[in-house]
Amino acid sequence: MNTTAAKPVRLIALLLIIAGALMVVAGGAVSLVVRDQLVAENITIPEDAIAFAGKRVDGPLDAYVQADIINKHALAATDGKTYAELDREDPARATVMNGSFLRASLFTSVIAFGVAAFAIGIGVLQILTGYALRKLVPAPERITVESRVVEPALA
Repeated sequence: MNTTAAKPVRLIALLLIIAGALMVVAGGAVSLVVRDQLVAENITIPEDAIAFAGKRVDGPLDAYVQADIINKHALAATDGKTYAELDREDPARATVMNGSFLRASLFTSVIAFGVAAFAIGIGVLQILTGYALRKLVPAPERITVESRVVEPALA
């Protein structure tokens, strides 16, 4: 590959590596922030949950399990009826509505963890792609020209 064609490829490779590193850092930061927010809520998974009973909610699986048990408790309080199926005057409707809001918040954290993991994964792929491009396209060789004074031949 000639020197002119190598420069843009190597520049793109460097940009991929930088963007990938930024995505890894951003994904990690988002994951930590969401985890800290979940921990700050001090939610403990009840004993009748399908998994992680007694554990504090601090990750995507815990949040999913907690959302599931909230739904089961809300349905148990309404004999299996959802918010939309309850009469507008039914006092249990507020409980089911609160449960729905809590579940939506927990599912939002699950999605945030997923997006953060996706960003980290794509960032790693970008870093690897940039690295591979830089290995495949060698750096242009530096050509140095020595200046010499050449005396014209005397006739």
